[in-house]
Amino acid sequence: MSSAITVTERKRTLIFVNLLITCIASGFLSTALSTALPPIIVDFDISVSTGQWLTSAYSLAAGIMMPLTAFLIIRFPTKKLYLFALVLFLAGLLVSILAYDFPTMMIGRILQACSNGITGSMAQVVLLSIYPREKQGTIMGWYGLSISAAPVIAPTIAGILVDTAGWRMIFIIPFFILMLSLIWASVVFDNVLDNIVQKFDIISFILTAFAFSGITLGIGNITSQGLTHAATFVSLGIGLLSGVIFVWRQLKMEQPFLDIRLFRFQSFRLSVIGSMMLYLTMMGIALLMPLYVQSVMGYSATVSGLVTLPGSLAMAVISPMAGKFYDKMGMRNLAIVGSAALALSAVGMAFISMQTPLGVAVVLNIIFNVAIGCLMMPFVTWGIGSIDKAHTAHGTALLNSLRTISGAVGTALFVGIMNMVALRSMETYGSNAGIHGLNVAFAVISVVAFALLFIAIVCIKKEVRQMSNVSR
Repeated sequence: MSSAITVTERKRTLIFVNLLITCIASGFLSTALSTALPPIIVDFDISVSTGQWLTSAYSLAAGIMMPLTAFLIIRFPTKKLYLFALVLFLAGLLVSILAYDFPTMMIGRILQACSNGITGSMAQVVLLSIYPREKQGTIMGWYGLSISAAPVIAPTIAGILVDTAGWRMIFIIPFFILMLSLIWASVVFDNVLDNIVQKFDIISFILTAFAFSGITLGIGNITSQGLTHAATFVSLGIGLLSGVIFVWRQLKMEQPFLDIRLFRFQSFRLSVIGSMMLYLTMMGIALLMPLYVQSVMGYSATVSGLVTLPGSLAMAVISPMAGKFYDKMGMRNLAIVGSAALALSAVGMAFISMQTPLGVAVVLNIIFNVAIGCLMMPFVTWGIGSIDKAHTAHGTALLNSLRTISGAVGTALFVGIMNMVALRSMETYGSNAGIHGLNVAFAVISVVAFALLFIAIVCIKKEVRQMSNVSR
């Protein structure tokens, strides 16, 4: 076993800033393709359903990697693992920059996602380990800016880049940013986490890959081919069966690949469920809004980006303040207010029409982003704070992997619903079939938002805010 070094205040700040830059750049790439998707579809001569997998597969691959990070963080020195992840991301960006067809682009996206899966979990574990309890709420609020605001501001920046310099520029700029981050990290990063020699359980890793990919593909197939189609049945069957076997295996192991026993803590369990529902809606809306502005309303990528910009800025303002809201309001009250706002925005989008001014969509998107900004990191802080510090790596990997997979499901599910409804209602709605499909997709999102509101009111108990470790 190797011990972590003592971190000075200056070193802590340098590490935090470096992690922030990396996560902003990688978070940008998670949704930037939503705006660039129409021209990429044209260049590669693929369908919308195929093209959206550049986003869904990104989330899926990141989600598959995240359970592995619990092992990697415990097994390997912090600095070496972080530098490896940055090099992997740079390789993925280079492949995407040079991509000449859809399969090549998919390879680049998967490499980027694998890196993001590592850095996303690492960042939270490192920050929660090097900062004292009394500062974690605030620091995680600032960190939340990178993982929540970056994905939603990405379509705005990407829209301008696509119209002015082409879609490849959305990979070129992050490439140089992450190259600088790699150089910085090689100087300032240290081994700040303890390491334990642990055997890698390849069977558990394979089971998580089959479980996550099977469920995600199965749900995507429901909207495109129907519940009774063989591809849907087989994908869901493999995913669910693999998940059951994985859970059984972890409960039998002394040193589990991923410690699912943490779900016995109610606060952690509810934080995972809440985070999954937030990511499901966030990633779905992040892809639906550009499709609404460009494909349904017929505006340019730049206009699409400008429509989402005010919401992105609102999230950028709210996210650093979320920790303070959490400390003052408690998780239950914050969850009630945030989920109610989320439901309001989704219901509003479910009733827009071709005649509705774009300004209405802008306002609704602002409300949505404020809700996400208020809830995303407080759910993480609340959930991880309810478990023993020694299990932070496993708790973070569990939460991150499940919510990321939920995001992959969201993009496949809601875009699939939009396309399916639009195609099946062409005879009835004619030129309004696209907006009808969008309305139905947002109606389903509103159901998820109301379910989250129900959980906040009924399941999350009022708590006396305590910053001390919960040891059970």
